Amino acid sequence: MTLKKTLLASVIGAAMTTAVLPSVASAETTLRMAYDADPVSLDIHEQLSGGILQLSHMTFDPLVRWTSDLEFEPRLATGWEQVDDTTLRMTLREGVEFHSGNAFTAEDVVWTVERLKRSPDFKAIFEPIESVTAVDETTVEFTTAKPYPLLLNLATYIFPLDSAFYSGTDEDGDPKDEIVKNGNSFASANLSGTGPFTVVEHQKGTRMEFDRFDGYWDDESPGNVEHIVLTPISENATRVAALLSGDVDFIAPVPPNDLDRIREDEDVQLVTMSGTRIIFFHMNQERVEAFQDPRVRQAFAYAVNQEGIADRLMKGFATPAAQFSPEGYAGHVADLEPRYDLEKAQQLMAEAGFEEGFEISMMAPNNRYVNDAKIAQAVAAMLARINVTVDLKTLPKAQYWGEYDDRAADMMLIGWHADTEDSANFHEYLTACPDADSGAGQYNAGNYCNPELDKLVAEANLEVDLEKRAEMLQQVEQTLHDEAAVVPLHWQDLAWASASNIDIEPILNVMNFPYLGDLVINEE
Repeated sequence: MTLKKTLLASVIGAAMTTAVLPSVASAETTLRMAYDADPVSLDIHEQLSGGILQLSHMTFDPLVRWTSDLEFEPRLATGWEQVDDTTLRMTLREGVEFHSGNAFTAEDVVWTVERLKRSPDFKAIFEPIESVTAVDETTVEFTTAKPYPLLLNLATYIFPLDSAFYSGTDEDGDPKDEIVKNGNSFASANLSGTGPFTVVEHQKGTRMEFDRFDGYWDDESPGNVEHIVLTPISENATRVAALLSGDVDFIAPVPPNDLDRIREDEDVQLVTMSGTRIIFFHMNQERVEAFQDPRVRQAFAYAVNQEGIADRLMKGFATPAAQFSPEGYAGHVADLEPRYDLEKAQQLMAEAGFEEGFEISMMAPNNRYVNDAKIAQAVAAMLARINVTVDLKTLPKAQYWGEYDDRAADMMLIGWHADTEDSANFHEYLTACPDADSGAGQYNAGNYCNPELDKLVAEANLEVDLEKRAEMLQQVEQTLHDEAAVVPLHWQDLAWASASNIDIEPILNVMNFPYLGDLVINEE
């Protein structure tokens, strides 16, 4: 990759030139942060990824955002009303300016959603939205073809763009609003948002700098960071060493092997929390006839010691799981616990006529999830106790996903985070009866199929009474557990570390994009 230094303006025009120059910030108000990578682009619609969402929260504002306990917090939308089953009306914040100086209005929301609907990475998420209408400058209405209960979830992905800034053509005659994957475009190198920071420098893959936006609307934010220097450090050990030596103030992610080392250093602090990405195994019922017997699937679930994996392999850096939905999701069933019971597993195998066991193949990636290959090895050893012989193959993620798509093994490991932070997403992609035309069960490598559950999820996705909907999704989780549709392992924990004077805990969340605009640096 050629490292070309590019000064990136959040505004255009000679009159605004001074706005893009780095401010003179004291050491107390400069945050030096190291992530494992920098954002691939300044176009927040180019890629759906954690890095882009982090950039979005730094330089733009969403209509609403998640709180740490998965509630909705008003941002550029100050209120909302379900007008009818297919219409949601939002009231927008007044007096908000983009970095360019343009005023934020309902037209910017309409323009942004229309652009999201043609983004390769986002269009599937926004497919339920049939139209968006600006009622007046501070009111916008979202219309869906059918009742859709997740419009507020989608609103957390709507970071209104400066439609005037991104309209027209650039100096090469190309549309400023075009979305170019992994290429050069106006939007990939220029940015005008409403967020707390502007981008002032980007040396791709090497360094990125931000200044606080003087015209930021949120004067109630406690944040006092005036300048941010982001350095991408891909190597875990190097990133941790940079924090411990004082070269940076804040790092993410923190590798599990270094948790104790960071805890023992009095000059830094560590914050961890249970995440929402589930790690689990599929059991392919088309490849292995025995997996069609729920007793065999249940035996596999009882044979796997999730708590042992979380404690020993993950060094406590995981939350054992017995279902897809983490706490806080609509479908979470509070009393579902991991059910490790080797004697029960052996009994079920005998009842199903497989006391002597059988042979299976297993595949897992070896560089996608934390300790993925070691987890697969541990599960294979656990299954040996019920006389199941496992032929395990682990692959780099670049090779693994092709094998996964081909369903190349009897058991396959995958991790999944619901983009909508909603329980239905798990079933739709992972356990729904596979249907190539609709895309249902696209990642269902177990070929589990329960049409009644598919029908229940479809009904839940039309239910705007959220309490009723939660009950329906909890029924789905309970059934998946009872039928042992998959072998759940754990939710990956999240970890961040910082210098002791950086108050990171209040800005962290399970979505893993810290709200850096609200970050407070205390005087040492």
